[in-house]
Amino acid sequence: MSETTMTGSAASASPSDEDAIIRVRGLTTRFGPQVVHDGLDLTVRKGEVLGVVGGSGTGKSVLMRTIIGLNQAAAGTIAVFGQVRGKLEPAGGRAREQRGGVLLQGGALFSSRPVAENVQAPMREHADLPRALMDELAGLKIAIVGLPHDACAKFPSELSGGMRKRAGLARALALDPEIVFLDEPTAGLDPVGAAAFDILIRELSDTLGLTVVMITHDLDSLYAICDRVAVLAERKVLTVAPIAELERNPHPWLQSYFHGPRARAARQARQ
Repeated sequence: MSETTMTGSAASASPSDEDAIIRVRGLTTRFGPQVVHDGLDLTVRKGEVLGVVGGSGTGKSVLMRTIIGLNQAAAGTIAVFGQVRGKLEPAGGRAREQRGGVLLQGGALFSSRPVAENVQAPMREHADLPRALMDELAGLKIAIVGLPHDACAKFPSELSGGMRKRAGLARALALDPEIVFLDEPTAGLDPVGAAAFDILIRELSDTLGLTVVMITHDLDSLYAICDRVAVLAERKVLTVAPIAELERNPHPWLQSYFHGPRARAARQARQ
């Protein structure tokens, strides 16, 4: 039942090959005897902001880490930019890695390095650039995410939680990626900071043509910026659809998730 609504309709859930930037088919992931995903399918369309939701333990972060190559799949295929992971020469794999950026929970910055050097880390790993050019590019990325110029010289411990998230996002954008993966990007932020971060993600997606895959529990984020939402349950993707369709879906988890008091508040805030 992956990538269709559980009423059997495939509307808005079966993008053409031309639209697909990520295709996951028959994915199985496990840790020892524990099976996290079993025959999971997912398609991500180029240029969309896709939210990924599910109850605790459904493997949302595991799915993201498997797509980007940090976890090894037990079975199935993952194709990114039309190329199946694991079937590339090393040089091809590195080139594909440069086309994606990742923002992990909390920003995952190097605490012993200032913000500018954190942003430059992917450049040092993947590009042979003069130091002056890296300084210029790091300053540009830091400005793009809405941080002041003096943040370049600050250490992560000197930043607020929201500023650390933005610094982590600047690092994810360091190599001008086509896809950005976000793992709970608004977790721990106050409502004002979370809303501002949502606006930033939407603006960057629209301006830079980014494809965004965002794992989140934040209903405000889902309603504010996601084009579609993928729902993980029963070790699979139960459905992928715009929120308006998910609200009509009869599945009990979806009904409780999108019709609870928090969802009603998030929906009213967008009206």
